[in-house]
Amino acid sequence: MRIAGAVRVVASAAACGVLLTTLTSCGDGQETEKGDARSAGARKDGAGTAGLKRIPDVGDRLRSKIPHNSRQVVAVYGAGRNSADSTVVLYTRTGSTWDKAAGWKAHNGRKGWTADHHEDDKRSPVGVFTLTDAGGALPDPGALLPYSESAAIRAPRYWAKPYWHDFDYVIAIDYNRVKGTAPNDPTRPEGQSKGGSIWLHMDHGSGTSACVSLPKAAMVKLLRTLDPKQNPVVVMGDRAALKS
Repeated sequence: MRIAGAVRVVASAAACGVLLTTLTSCGDGQETEKGDARSAGARKDGAGTAGLKRIPDVGDRLRSKIPHNSRQVVAVYGAGRNSADSTVVLYTRTGSTWDKAAGWKAHNGRKGWTADHHEDDKRSPVGVFTLTDAGGALPDPGALLPYSESAAIRAPRYWAKPYWHDFDYVIAIDYNRVKGTAPNDPTRPEGQSKGGSIWLHMDHGSGTSACVSLPKAAMVKLLRTLDPKQNPVVVMGDRAALKS
């Protein structure tokens, strides 16, 4: 299904944790930090590992929250509670085992991770969240998830230039949002203070306000792979939180 931006896009959209008009979204172009230069390019991270009985380094607490019918998991392994660096690995399930399909260097909230995310805390929320909707400023690259193309999703041009392409491709993380809407729909079922518009999106080389950012090749791969029929989810957090 492909849905035109005019149908699903709200012009006053929120972007990656806060409203675009507040200038503090995932890539606000105002606040920067030095990132790992290696994160700018996609890199295979042990891709091809097959026959895993469980997703590595994810403890029983979060593993129990992965739906039984989910056959695709995007695991985000944060380097530390207060670190903006992370690794993203795509796992697919066949029968009772998981295969490691691909992996990339990535970034998360510039201040790290939290189990109690609030708007503008600059930390990504720890947890298991479904992935149901996608979109971006660029045309659909062949996404299997419903994709909303719209200029309203584009990063503002008053941001610093390295941030301009952050939202060329995005996948909404179903944290405090309404499923079945465009990624930038501003509705917050749990209230504005809990934040929202937390996405997987394109990387600019450093931390975000709350989203997880990946290289362009990784976003294209995920868009062409994540299938609503496979009930994809993201499992995300710093490594200690994931193991707990």
